[in-house]
Amino acid sequence: MPWKRTDVMEQRVEFVVRAVSQKETMAGLCRAFGVSRPTGYRWRKRYEQAKSFTALHEISRRPHRSPQRSNTGIEERVVELRQQYGWGAKKMAVLLSEAGTEMPVITIHRILKRRGLVREEDVHARAVERFERSAPNELWQMDSKGEYRGPEGACHPLSIVDDHSRYAVGLHALPRLTSDEAYPCLVKTFQRYGVPEAMLMDHGSLWWSMTNGYGLTWLSVRLIEQGIRLHYGRIGHPQTQGKVERFHRTLKEAIRHRGRPQRWAEWPVALEEFRRTYNEVRPHEGIGMQRPAQRYRPSSRVYQPQPADWEYPPGSVVKCLNTQGCLDWRGERWFVCEALAGRPVRVEPVEHLLLVSYQHMYVREIDQKRRESRPLVLEHSRRARPNVVEALRSPSGLPTGLNDETPGTVDV
Repeated sequence: MPWKRTDVMEQRVEFVVRAVSQKETMAGLCRAFGVSRPTGYRWRKRYEQAKSFTALHEISRRPHRSPQRSNTGIEERVVELRQQYGWGAKKMAVLLSEAGTEMPVITIHRILKRRGLVREEDVHARAVERFERSAPNELWQMDSKGEYRGPEGACHPLSIVDDHSRYAVGLHALPRLTSDEAYPCLVKTFQRYGVPEAMLMDHGSLWWSMTNGYGLTWLSVRLIEQGIRLHYGRIGHPQTQGKVERFHRTLKEAIRHRGRPQRWAEWPVALEEFRRTYNEVRPHEGIGMQRPAQRYRPSSRVYQPQPADWEYPPGSVVKCLNTQGCLDWRGERWFVCEALAGRPVRVEPVEHLLLVSYQHMYVREIDQKRRESRPLVLEHSRRARPNVVEALRSPSGLPTGLNDETPGTVDV
């Protein structure tokens, strides 16, 4: 007669009642109930000690002491780090180790879970394979983080992250998401860290014009004039800028953990403090739990307030665009880029096409046969030929050339 899971207490009471009557042997009684004799004697002893059947309730098997359990001081330190930064077990293991306390990640996680400090959103899926540039400043990723509304107006964080080191070279609080507000912040970043070789951004209005046939803005033209190659991510594919997108998720979590600033004057201070912690304190799983500051060094390319005039190769056909950014070519007028109004551009005829470049970047493809002018932002060093130009054109007629150097990046 084994114990029944639905009425265990009833079975124990019946067992003890028959046991204390001494009408049956303990061995026979245990066989009848399907339990071992040590178990039978234990139940009878509990009753006799307490003189109450309530003593037969299940008693927790949790040990009175756990020699291997972390001491209270260490547990409190784990809780303190969690409350200070809001980070997970992996990052806290690094901080504790540097302070002389070695703790397995699973132990820290169990402490957080036991204290009710693990949220469902803290459990992330395993990271996919990562791509990164081989050295700092080969590529910076730039994006704006929506807006945070407050009683004194909205804040639009502008983020710039180095692709190789994940170092945040810039995190600026903008009152408005405009080129006039963003450009001084970019200049400040260049003056502090130098100029990168290339920058990757989306098709936001700051650096991609959605009017007059699409193309460059005056801000992106300023970047080209600093010798920066421009790469634009594929429309509708934010994963192209995975590192700055992940940076924004970390920023969002930090603001939620620390609380959103309520006054505008508090935003620049809060963002700079987050940037310092992100760069110098927070271990980064994507770079082997190092800090971004350990892998970053400033660029040797110096910002030029007044860039020198660009010299096109000898024999180039150079034309100045008119005040509307249009090219006059053999009696016809073609739109190129409003932001390049009055600037000299190079024109390369390729069969029925005209490839227009400004400094080191192709900026426009003019199809004289189809009577179309299409945006084409592509590094000039990649020499275009008719078959290359056709490969750059998508079925819809828009160029979608894959950048060989940036996985998943498309220049359009």
